[in-house]
Amino acid sequence: MNAQDWIVVFTSVFIVGMIWLRTRMQYMRRGAGPLRLAPPGRSYFGAVVVLLVIGFFAAPLIGNAFLPNTGISPTFSRVVWCLVTYYIFIVIHRVLKSRGTAVFTHDQHFTDGQPFGNGK
Repeated sequence: MNAQDWIVVFTSVFIVGMIWLRTRMQYMRRGAGPLRLAPPGRSYFGAVVVLLVIGFFAAPLIGNAFLPNTGISPTFSRVVWCLVTYYIFIVIHRVLKSRGTAVFTHDQHFTDGQPFGNGK
């Protein structure tokens, strides 16, 4: 791997971290106990990783298709792909929330200011 590929790897890890933090912050005040990744959340973050891996290979081709003869580097195309992925998953998370699908869950939820557990 050359230095430009390492830039893309770092950017991809950074984007996954930013999506994780942004999504997790949406669930911080909804309950008590540790915050856990729900089964739909595993699919959500799996899709993030798959889209970033696809972008590593597809972004240079797509960049050259949209901007032919400009000489943009594959690294630039890949970093733009990472940023677009971040914004796409903001929209996807909003759609999931509007449908009542939680990416993260708590062990306990609040009702009228009081936490209640999972039947314990």
